[in-house]
Amino acid sequence: MHPHAALIQRFYERFGARDAEGMAACYHPDVVFRDPVFGELRGPLAADMWRMLAGRAKDLSIQASGVQADDERGSARWVATYSFGKAGRPVRNVIDARFLFRDGLIVRHEDSFSLWRWAGMALGPAGLLFGWAPPVRRRIRREARRGLDEFVARR
Repeated sequence: MHPHAALIQRFYERFGARDAEGMAACYHPDVVFRDPVFGELRGPLAADMWRMLAGRAKDLSIQASGVQADDERGSARWVATYSFGKAGRPVRNVIDARFLFRDGLIVRHEDSFSLWRWAGMALGPAGLLFGWAPPVRRRIRREARRGLDEFVARR
């Protein structure tokens, strides 16, 4: 197994164990993370997002598959299963991840998934009906970022 593939595998194993510090250790200090919910996060803020998510998780399950990597790039498909929000709605989010590496660490991490599909699971019928709409997507992103900002301020 290529060392970068092992790094990706370790990243998801640490997430499954809710070990955000172990995840952060896989990231280069100049990391850039991007996904449909949080948008772009740079450096320590990317690691703080994982700290927040791992810290909040009560019934999180992570399964990574199709991990592959070479000297420059890598990819994986991972599935996060968890309960969301006060209503505890079940979410099974299937995510395609792409990575770039520098100095043996992840320097770019981009997760892709259907925000509409996620909204349908996480927000229930309203998310299913309106999760495609730009105002709903903006609200999801705004609330996610506010939660991250509050988490960082408390640290």
